[in-house]
Amino acid sequence: MKVIVVGAGVIGVSSAHYLNAAGCTVTLLDALPGPALGTSYANAGQVSPGYAAPWAAPGIPFKALRWLFDRDAPLKIRPDGSWFQLVWMARMLANCSHAAYDRNKARMVPLAEYSRDCLRSLRAELGLHYDERSLGTLQLLRDPAQLVAARRDAAILERIGVPHQLLDVAGVLEHEPALARVAHRVAGGLRLPNDETGDCRRFTERLAEHAASAGVQTRYGSDIAALLYRNGRVTGVRLADGEELAADAVVLAAGCASRALAQPLRLALPVYPVKGYSITLPLTDPDAAPRSTVLDETNKVALTRFDTRLRVGGMAEVAGFDLRIRPERVAVLKRVTTELFPEAGDLAEVEAWTGLRPMTPDGTPLVGASGVPGLWLNTGHGTLGWTMACGSAQLLADLMLGRPAALPARDYTPARYSRAEKS
Repeated sequence: MKVIVVGAGVIGVSSAHYLNAAGCTVTLLDALPGPALGTSYANAGQVSPGYAAPWAAPGIPFKALRWLFDRDAPLKIRPDGSWFQLVWMARMLANCSHAAYDRNKARMVPLAEYSRDCLRSLRAELGLHYDERSLGTLQLLRDPAQLVAARRDAAILERIGVPHQLLDVAGVLEHEPALARVAHRVAGGLRLPNDETGDCRRFTERLAEHAASAGVQTRYGSDIAALLYRNGRVTGVRLADGEELAADAVVLAAGCASRALAQPLRLALPVYPVKGYSITLPLTDPDAAPRSTVLDETNKVALTRFDTRLRVGGMAEVAGFDLRIRPERVAVLKRVTTELFPEAGDLAEVEAWTGLRPMTPDGTPLVGASGVPGLWLNTGHGTLGWTMACGSAQLLADLMLGRPAALPARDYTPARYSRAEKS
């Protein structure tokens, strides 16, 4: 099978690798001059299956109203003038019930767990190194209300068989000793011992290099103008310079750009760009830094330890394709760093970044058949692209080649939106 994969972020590169390994002839296209130069460039660094959860959650509508008046709120909504933004937000609000949250989390966690296992196998097979660590992740809880919510999440994790630990203050400090410096800010924690961390950009670059050496044709700097649709099916792509590339199948793994490419085919993908931020700073005192990832539940910010750097990422802005770096958002990341790990790194040497996460209203990605013959999807992973990349790519390859799949395909296709699931 001749396959074109559109998009060379972590999702697209992983898709190209697994399809090539399955015997397909693969061409990987991206408008940017290399892999991992978009949303995969500087994400929070977590491979966190246990924390795979939809942003649409009980209580979010009320929090969103309160956050309208909070300058440092983790979520900001800025009208982009589009009808789609309003429709997407309405769909997200419809998924904020307890029933919808439980259903969506129960879809997301198995895919994320499967993906982590695929990543481990791939790392061992190829000898990939990307500042990886396998020390678990810790959700830091600062007040009793957060402890109540964490117990509910722990009950879901228990039901679906994900190892976890609810920790008191002493337990938190045992796993993240540097937090002893700010123990007065700690009420408890939820720890996922099987989660991992690593630099997504480095992983993607190294996997892209391996894929190219294994036969994947990479064409960076190739702007895609349109999908080719002939005789009732997608037959390839047309580039901006007019060149046409034929294929038996096309995989849309272009993140937020996937929706625009699919629209001429009357395929309305419910994928919206949710803006996130990160800062990266050099470590000055490794003993004062986190050992792995600490997720600050209060500010929805993740602090992740790389070998010689600290990556601090988070925030969410529903604001269309705006890529401006807003100083006040960067200031929040710096403040959280100072509050939790004040002696860890040099905040005078910060690299600030922003990227657009392709998010669905229910938080679950779109992986598998699009409903249009010849067109396949691997997009909509939101904040969990790094966490779900390898598993989504393996699932996609199995579905495309008609092999037994590890997870139920129906949970990850756009058809779930037309089924009008009850909340």
